[in-house]
Amino acid sequence: MFTVSALRRRLGAALALLSLACQCGTVRADEASFPNGQTITLVMPFPAGSGVDVVARLIQDSLQKTLKTTIVIDYKVGAAGNIASEIVARAKPDGLTVMLATAATHGVNAALYKKLPFDVEADFTPMSTIVDVSNVLMINPSVIDVKTVREFIDKVRAAPGKYNYASTGNGTGTHLAFAEFNAKAGLNMVHVPYKGGPEATQAVLKGEVCCVFSQVQAALPQYRAGKVRLLGVTTLQRVPVVPEVPTIAESGLPGFTSYIWFGIIGPKAVPVPIAQRWNSAVKEALDNPELRQRLTAGGNTPRHETLDQFRATVKADRARWAAVVRESGATVD
Repeated sequence: MFTVSALRRRLGAALALLSLACQCGTVRADEASFPNGQTITLVMPFPAGSGVDVVARLIQDSLQKTLKTTIVIDYKVGAAGNIASEIVARAKPDGLTVMLATAATHGVNAALYKKLPFDVEADFTPMSTIVDVSNVLMINPSVIDVKTVREFIDKVRAAPGKYNYASTGNGTGTHLAFAEFNAKAGLNMVHVPYKGGPEATQAVLKGEVCCVFSQVQAALPQYRAGKVRLLGVTTLQRVPVVPEVPTIAESGLPGFTSYIWFGIIGPKAVPVPIAQRWNSAVKEALDNPELRQRLTAGGNTPRHETLDQFRATVKADRARWAAVVRESGATVD
């Protein structure tokens, strides 16, 4: 027989379990209906008008419709994206504060900066890729008159130290892409860093340098005006907006690839159902033919990955860019 006190203890335990079950059920319901009309903040690590910002603006409306809420883009520019990353790393893990991250913010910076106020792996939840962004080898033919990547490699290799290349700054993606290219092609070129993409492009146009790895979108106006020549893109597939431009891998340096991704990343401990809701929302947006056309017109390649795939991509990128940084000797500290 049960005593009264034993019955009370069992009843109390049963009520506690019932309460917990109800709470868990509420959490699951809230996550399923995320974001429940609450405003989302998309932290932007780079300036208005940058390639990252353009992609954010293109996908913003589709995400708002899918998630049935307002998404506010909050510019937190500086320190190569580390300011924005720190804000998101310390945000509440409710999925309402995320960032438009890149391979630079969550791949390159971990190797480039000796000390960061966050752990690039432990303090974030990768939720979905959006696009891959290709660079293109852009040359001034009046400085180096070649028509293929193979010709470029042969000419530069025959004159060690003669040719210089521009970048958008020490340790930036354009610098590291060229460092990787030089290492794999066995070239000796002089690096000349500039303050940004426009300055680097102007340096090529003026003949101050022979070439630069430029984002496709930034290179298009000068290319279409006949002022520069595009030798090859850095992805393994050709870029739809310039299908006539071969890949570097197929036109002179087999296996070479150097591109960056843009994607949605939140703080650590975002519940899996909320992260999955973000992932599904991005996929739905990228399934829209009109949006895909607008993204590809800017030289981007839409790419959706699952949560596990994106997590693996981020991890692999950290290792890859760490090796490139070591080879280049780049540092900002």
